[in-house]
Amino acid sequence: MKKTTSLLLSSLLLATSSASYAEVTANIAASSNYFWRGITQTADGAAVSGGIDYGNDSGFYAGTWVSNIDFGGKESYEMDFYAGFSGSAGDIGYDVGYVYYAYPDAEGSIDFGELYGEVSYDVLSAKISYLSNAQSGSTTEEDMLYIELNAAFSVFNDTELGLHLGRSSGDTVTEWYSEDNYMDYGFSLSKDGFTFGVIKTDLDADDDMKAYVSYAMDFSL
Repeated sequence: MKKTTSLLLSSLLLATSSASYAEVTANIAASSNYFWRGITQTADGAAVSGGIDYGNDSGFYAGTWVSNIDFGGKESYEMDFYAGFSGSAGDIGYDVGYVYYAYPDAEGSIDFGELYGEVSYDVLSAKISYLSNAQSGSTTEEDMLYIELNAAFSVFNDTELGLHLGRSSGDTVTEWYSEDNYMDYGFSLSKDGFTFGVIKTDLDADDDMKAYVSYAMDFSL
């Protein structure tokens, strides 16, 4: 994973009318856990998710994604909306966009959004995400800066090895986890939709190494 629905729909309709090529795809997945920046979003329980994506040859894309969550309150699901542009300049790939995280059945508003930008070269990628006013009901300005480095290698029998390193910092991190910043690390092995992964953070309150398995499917609509 990065918005109002009406804005996205307007952009989607405009892009559809002018694009020479467009594609709509869907995805579904089941996982033994749902992690966001190294932290479980399901109280270490299983997650079922799915989404729909639109893209055209201009590089514009938009989509939505839904998953169950468990924060210990009344909220039961997360719904993300996102839009952006991706492409390449020579050997350098790029992706810039905005994602809005919504929790429709939460008590009060805990929604937030963030801007992101990513560059990639060969098997390596670097991404920066920045959010402000993390919770729309907050009376103070809050922010989070997330910087991540990723690599994906083809190893044996068309299996992909993924490596990940991320760092979260800002007022929001302090509010959520009582620490100024933290790192998260992970690796994964993926093949034919199946993934096995391991995740760890250096948070004092949640620094155990955790493993997960998942299966995902993508298909055209």
